[in-house]
Amino acid sequence: MSAEDLEKYETEMELQLYREYRDVVGLFQYVVETERRFYLTNSVRLEPRTTEGGDVYFEVTMSDAWVWDMYRPARFVRNVRVVTFKDVNVEELAKSELEPPPTT
Repeated sequence: MSAEDLEKYETEMELQLYREYRDVVGLFQYVVETERRFYLTNSVRLEPRTTEGGDVYFEVTMSDAWVWDMYRPARFVRNVRVVTFKDVNVEELAKSELEPPPTT
């Protein structure tokens, strides 16, 4: 496979993933962004933890989630647990953001 073929394949996979995201985003209440992944979920719990050495890390648990990952064959996940030393961004989706624009 040439570099051009690989780039074309990855571009097609990203477009397919974006289309899937667009189709499912209305099913979820929260967006969770970690250092490695992007999730849509209906239930999220973020708990800061401290190691014995005083370092802070975060434990994120989610249920009923969709994972933005083009290499994953199954993106819907029942339960997710993420442990990270980086910041975690959790946003609640406003229903108005989820509605398609009106057609004229």
